[in-house]
Amino acid sequence: MNYQQLTEGQRYQIALLYEDNCTLTEIGRRLCVNKSTISREVRRNSAPGGYSPDNAQRLSEQRRMTAAKRSVSQSAIDFVEFALEWKWSPEQISAVAKVIGLSVSHEWVYQYVLADKASGGKLYTHLRQGKRRYRKGYGQKRGRIPDAVSIELRPAIVDERSRLGDWEADLVLGKQGTGAIVTLAERKSRIYLTKKVFSKDAVEVSNAIISLLSDYRDTCHTITFDNGLEFSEHKAIAKALEAECYFAHPYASHERGLNENTNGLLRQFIRKGTDLRTVSEEDLQRYQSALNSRPRKCLGFRQPSVVFAELRKAA
Repeated sequence: MNYQQLTEGQRYQIALLYEDNCTLTEIGRRLCVNKSTISREVRRNSAPGGYSPDNAQRLSEQRRMTAAKRSVSQSAIDFVEFALEWKWSPEQISAVAKVIGLSVSHEWVYQYVLADKASGGKLYTHLRQGKRRYRKGYGQKRGRIPDAVSIELRPAIVDERSRLGDWEADLVLGKQGTGAIVTLAERKSRIYLTKKVFSKDAVEVSNAIISLLSDYRDTCHTITFDNGLEFSEHKAIAKALEAECYFAHPYASHERGLNENTNGLLRQFIRKGTDLRTVSEEDLQRYQSALNSRPRKCLGFRQPSVVFAELRKAA
């Protein structure tokens, strides 16, 4: 992760090179700054008429003045903006900033984002947006899954989150007819795995789950599904992974709360109704990595990827 403050002169250079159709990578190389810095600069400071160095400089100075009134260092501002672009929450930003020696509260982050929005900035678009909740599957007819084992028979240790290897599974849908994404969340470490499938076909979904967890058989004790027919091949999954499979009650998404919540975080990158054919496996892996690298409050603001690796090594 790299971030760097640009000068007014560099902004004029960016504008000229951008007009000459230079790539962001080439612009970064010529200015000796990271490509992500150029990408952020163009994205957040472009107006309907395109990128303007004068407008970009004005917005930058306004942000600095706003921060100066609250005695926040430029290093802290750079870190806040960088973390926001990785879609961290203000609370996550504040907690990690404290660890690395930067003084910034989550209240200040919210105020800074609002001030940026008022001056025409786009930082607010990186915050998770509140949405009306709905009951998944309401009004839909679902068939009966053969030999489904109720969550009521699931071992109590799963609820305790005291061991590694208890997973929750779900399917994230895109635009109709463009496929889906199989998602898995591990209850203790909060690690999150994803894989694209072409359809909701039960065999294809089961193969995707087996593929995702094949390298983690040693940490796969249980998998909890919802009642979608796409999970009707649960017996094949259980046999391949030597795991026990259980099904939540109908319309009880809270029984797989971790998976539901993390799917909501994935929606920060892949909006509802997205044509999943436009989302490559590389894109999906990048989003997965971003979520697994995001500090989580329930883990003491540690990263799921780090916690998972440590727990697996200790097991």
